[in-house]
Amino acid sequence: MKIVMVLTSHSELGNTGKKTGFWIEEFAAPYYVFIDAGASVTIASPKGGHPPIDPSSDTAENQTPAVIRFKADKSLQKMLSETHLLSSISSDDYDAIFYPGGHGPLWDLTNNADSIKLIEHFWNSKKPVAAVCHAPAVLLNVIDDTGTYLVKGKNVTGFTNSEEAAVGLTDVVPFLLENELKNKGGIYSKKEDWAAYIVKDGMLITGQNPASSEAVAKELLSNLK
Repeated sequence: MKIVMVLTSHSELGNTGKKTGFWIEEFAAPYYVFIDAGASVTIASPKGGHPPIDPSSDTAENQTPAVIRFKADKSLQKMLSETHLLSSISSDDYDAIFYPGGHGPLWDLTNNADSIKLIEHFWNSKKPVAAVCHAPAVLLNVIDDTGTYLVKGKNVTGFTNSEEAAVGLTDVVPFLLENELKNKGGIYSKKEDWAAYIVKDGMLITGQNPASSEAVAKELLSNLK
């Protein structure tokens, strides 16, 4: 099993002067699910090199077992510092694609042509496409082989409007993910704030928030077996 994980290269949290990036838990938990199952993982990002980490994901309350393991994993740190350029990734080389969240993807991956094309290739090849928390934003501009938005008529989830309000970023983010998934025709559903929740629709797997990241990864693996 070969899986490519795509991380954001965007580090600025709107006009706040604060930093963003990818959310550690949403990368680390799935990564370890994959490698512990014997999968081979490649990491890519739009700019290559070391993608930015959202500092909010490394606070005391966010020290999950996966985050603690990540911070002690020297080989993964080296791998992370050398992510492949997203433009160099071919869907032919992988069995599935996974997008961790954090706020960063709202700014760069949502409209990234390489990412959009890659997802379209995975989807048209009937290979699993998975995204968690804010990362379902990467699906918004993907077109399926019928010429319509990929999410149209699909069951999806993602970071909720109320969760965005809870972290105080409703007026900072470029759009509210829940609204945009609905605007593009997605059949959006959610659980209460911060509850683990995933939705599967064929080869499309989405998760609501950081608590959902491991479950999304496990569902992706079950699609590959």
